[in-house]
Amino acid sequence: MFEAEPFRLIVSGGGTGGHTFPALTTVRALRARTGGRLEVLWVGAAGSLEERVATAEGIPFAPVATGKVRRARSVLGMVSAENVRDMFRVPLGVFQAVSIVRRFRPDVVLGTGGYVAVPVGVAARVCRVPLVIHEQTVRLGLANRVLARGAARVAVTAEASLELLSGPARRRAVVTGNPVRAEVLTGRADRAPVDGFDRALPTVYVTGGAQGARQINGLVTAILPWLLERANVIHQCGPAEEEQVAAAARTLPPALAARYQVKGFVGAELPDVLALADVVVSRSGAGTIAEVTALGKAAVLIPLATSAGNEQAHNASYLERAGAAVALLGEVTPEKLQAAVAPLLADPAHRAALAAQARLHGRPDAAERLADEVLQAG
Repeated sequence: MFEAEPFRLIVSGGGTGGHTFPALTTVRALRARTGGRLEVLWVGAAGSLEERVATAEGIPFAPVATGKVRRARSVLGMVSAENVRDMFRVPLGVFQAVSIVRRFRPDVVLGTGGYVAVPVGVAARVCRVPLVIHEQTVRLGLANRVLARGAARVAVTAEASLELLSGPARRRAVVTGNPVRAEVLTGRADRAPVDGFDRALPTVYVTGGAQGARQINGLVTAILPWLLERANVIHQCGPAEEEQVAAAARTLPPALAARYQVKGFVGAELPDVLALADVVVSRSGAGTIAEVTALGKAAVLIPLATSAGNEQAHNASYLERAGAAVALLGEVTPEKLQAAVAPLLADPAHRAALAAQARLHGRPDAAERLADEVLQAG
């Protein structure tokens, strides 16, 4: 009896966790689906996040030269030494990627965005290998806008993204959602490492991402006594500001301090923390949006103003228009944050309604959906 041929996949995407981790989650889903028949090669920038993630996962990695387009408000503003230098790196990256694709002979190339995906996506077209691209944000990033024209499948996270595609690309598009790590969906509130919390009160999880967010930290500490009178708070503030935020906590009355947990970084316990949380206060990056909607969490979103293409503001606005989150746009003050959080803490029914709408926009099976598209393209 002959063994089935392996399914060969090249994956490319990175620069940030928002591009890297959906790719990793999809690879894990494909490994499970193919029963160990998956042979995968990750192609990306040397010394990058995606190289570290691939290596930790036991995925072979091949580096290519990459060039990043640094956007500006005008064409002249984009004529910088860095952009000119990187423009010459892109053809080199394409040449290297073509060589890698020809040697590896993949059935499919999967690109999850970021400038690193461009040379690999172009190489797939040159070598006539089916290209599947995935977009995590509501608005397509620059790399995926370029690659969508020649992709066999265009996977998007939200229905609203479809109207941003050209007619031909729209006919090859499918809404899969944004893959969420399987472990995030299996948290248990009773395992969350919290002592001294008042279980009769709602719990607020504040996060600015792995590195924290100084803006969010300042807003929360400014309303901390008011907030702790109404809720328990887990505050993931980032390692760089942990001592500063903890110092603010030491000024609290003991009864309030018992309901406040400061963490520089939330690691393996994140699924349980999210399971416990009744309200999430956070940025609105693609990964965060995917998690809070998949879990059905009431969220107050504070977009990062400097995100590429203002994508975080678009993500937050999209959910707010759908009644699935509260978005704080423009200049955010402690008073605005307090006004946004107050009704969610005071009214469990309002909180539950927001969470229910969020869940309607969540796709916990996104990794499986994207895996389907990859397998069908091959």
